[in-house]
Amino acid sequence: MLLFLDIDGTLIPFGAPADRPYPVYETDRTPPNPLVSRIDPALGRRLAELRCDLVWATTWMDDANAAVAPWLGLPPLPVVDWPDEDRPPALLHWKTRPLVEWAGERPFVWVDDEITEADLAWVATHHHHPALLHRVDHQFGLTDADFTALEQWLRANG
Repeated sequence: MLLFLDIDGTLIPFGAPADRPYPVYETDRTPPNPLVSRIDPALGRRLAELRCDLVWATTWMDDANAAVAPWLGLPPLPVVDWPDEDRPPALLHWKTRPLVEWAGERPFVWVDDEITEADLAWVATHHHHPALLHRVDHQFGLTDADFTALEQWLRANG
């Protein structure tokens, strides 16, 4: 089982109202990018405990392993290498087709803040194996409720 993991809006919250500042987490490590300090380092343990293979699905590309994985205490993870492709059909996220191709015959979870109904419909039609497209609220990033949903789905489909 694969879990494709985005960073911006998923691990790093964005777009909250001005009157609610983001927490800044401090550890004995200095983040190589100031945005990384918005990521709760405890998420690394929670992600590692999920019964799946984690894969970066982010525009951070290899920087995900250089900056985010160490902050979370995770080992280097595989990174989806985004192909240079034509624009996807209207309303379809540009990640959708490459992630289904990358997954091949394997079941997968995709955790992102930009998933739409169009992506759900396309995956249901083109990926004939279990798949969960889980949209995270970009203002908060991954929450306890998100982890509960992921854990339940993984148990039921693993």
